[in-house]
Amino acid sequence: MALKRTLHCFNALKDGKQKKLDDFLTVCERQTNYFLGYPCNPEFDYSSLYPFLNYPLNNVGDPYEPSNIHFQTHEFEREVLAFFGKLLHAPTDNFWGYVNNGGTEGNMYGAYLGRELFPNGIVYYSEDTHYSVAKILRIVHAKSIMIKSQKNGEIDYQDLAETIHIHRDYPPIIFANIGTTMKGAIDDIAKIKQIIHAHDIHKYYIHADAALSGMILPFVDEPQAFRFSDGIDSISISGHKMLGSPIPCGIVLAKKRHVDRVSRAIEYIGSYDTTISGSRNGVTPLFLWYAIHTRGIDGFRQITQQCFEIADYAIHQFQTAGIKAWRNKNSITVVFPRIAPTALKRWQIAVNNNDAHLITMPHIGKKHIDNFLNAILEEIKHETA
Repeated sequence: MALKRTLHCFNALKDGKQKKLDDFLTVCERQTNYFLGYPCNPEFDYSSLYPFLNYPLNNVGDPYEPSNIHFQTHEFEREVLAFFGKLLHAPTDNFWGYVNNGGTEGNMYGAYLGRELFPNGIVYYSEDTHYSVAKILRIVHAKSIMIKSQKNGEIDYQDLAETIHIHRDYPPIIFANIGTTMKGAIDDIAKIKQIIHAHDIHKYYIHADAALSGMILPFVDEPQAFRFSDGIDSISISGHKMLGSPIPCGIVLAKKRHVDRVSRAIEYIGSYDTTISGSRNGVTPLFLWYAIHTRGIDGFRQITQQCFEIADYAIHQFQTAGIKAWRNKNSITVVFPRIAPTALKRWQIAVNNNDAHLITMPHIGKKHIDNFLNAILEEIKHETA
């Protein structure tokens, strides 16, 4: 009780600081109506988990091994990983993973494993790959070559084949986009493997960046190839996108035999060091676990279908207004020309070169599309007046 009183004394805000928090909360609530361009999902209620914020939950070490730290959520983390392992057709006796800080860390882990497996390998990634990948490759000191992209954002397979042919003496480490950042394009794993096998290459590694689409493709009738059963070696999926977490996070899964190469026993924590970071967030596995068990497979399938319907509605409304708009197969990213800069900024729309996009995340409805499109048309009207 004395400790609680002491904490209450420390937690009391003074000099109007509570108003600062209240004002910021109002800003957050208002911005939900103008958040169309980035793949974050604010549609969640984790109030049942609030009591756990009173504890310093730290998932240090390997989630599959015991640890000296008892303030951890490894059991929940393993259940989350098992859920994804089943979705991704991971080999039951040969997969490993952990909950991390987000897609970038998951991609770094894939690049790390590929580089450790083939120190003289060359990483191939397309020009539509997420901006963090070039940075990751510098960090892990991996040799790399950027491959051209097609207009829809998919990797240029002819350029990939020609480049691999030139460097066929070096094991290829393929960084496949399962939903590119700007256009939601999905690189064809089967075509990539055909290119590799056509050059009689037997040593290679394929990492899949499925930050957004990794929680879309499992719930559609005709998904593109993206799973372990399709030939990938590791995959990264974000937790704050389709799943919906208030804290950025993600999962990475990989074949266990690759992870065993980098595993090191650490006496200080009484566990194995197999992850990128040492201390890891112990709260985010609870969020993911809660989302999985409250929504379930049928819930995620329904949410995915609703997102597709709003994406098609947006395309129809834009095209009816004379604005070209389109999306790739199984993508909720709607691409349109980079116009009306004031409206794009207000609705937090992502842009790159001549393209802009909106993403029909679960919180986006028809009214959001209508309001945004009306703002675009009003701005165009004033520009031409």
